[in-house]
Amino acid sequence: MAKLIMSLDNAVIREVPLDKERFTIGRKAHNDIQIDNLAVSGEHALIVTILNDSFLEDLGSTNGTLVNGNPVKKHILQTNDVIEIGKYKLKFVSEAPTGAASVADFEKTMVLRAPLGKMSPGPGGGGFGDTQVSATATQTTTQQSRPQATVTAAPKPPEKLAAVQILTGPSAGKELELTKNLTTLGKPGVQVAVITRRPHGYFITHVEGANFPVINGKALDAQAHQLNDHDVIELAGVKMEFFFKNG
Repeated sequence: MAKLIMSLDNAVIREVPLDKERFTIGRKAHNDIQIDNLAVSGEHALIVTILNDSFLEDLGSTNGTLVNGNPVKKHILQTNDVIEIGKYKLKFVSEAPTGAASVADFEKTMVLRAPLGKMSPGPGGGGFGDTQVSATATQTTTQQSRPQATVTAAPKPPEKLAAVQILTGPSAGKELELTKNLTTLGKPGVQVAVITRRPHGYFITHVEGANFPVINGKALDAQAHQLNDHDVIELAGVKMEFFFKNG
């Protein structure tokens, strides 16, 4: 499990395990990690953890968020990254492989353009206009050790493979197989969601943007949502269908 080691003036204050999908950081008391300092915004930053990957997002804070001394808006955290918020430092530590694999594994990129005049407003705001949307599959592989000796065992039934197909815009008809553990869809800075492949199904989670993804006409909340066959996803003004392949 990943954790944050919080320090001030090189003195460790506490350790915070990232034991749920979303952690908010800010000055106000409702945040998961409250930092009572005037240099920290009320809702300053957000960390979303999906499987072995943790994503940091600055929530439009007044003084910004730094990672290893560099200002960031959105960042895939790697072990030993140091997040700076005000005078406080939060060192990210994870024993599992993290964002380094994700950054290196941008294997597929689909460029989508929503049709003019057909961008329906998302919940809580207007449409995105004639926006180019990149749907990038962030592919994260899990390495498994192989036995040295031959072991006779009953064959394991194959897991269902799923895909998404673009329904609107010039890229309509394009298909993206969800073969890896983590697939990121959307447009950074506008709306981003992650589809995770788990042993018991596929789940979609909101990562970035004021508007939440819409599934079958209903806006999601901050929690992971399990996808069903032929669900229609609306993300950054583009509609796509989730479906299972070969039954």
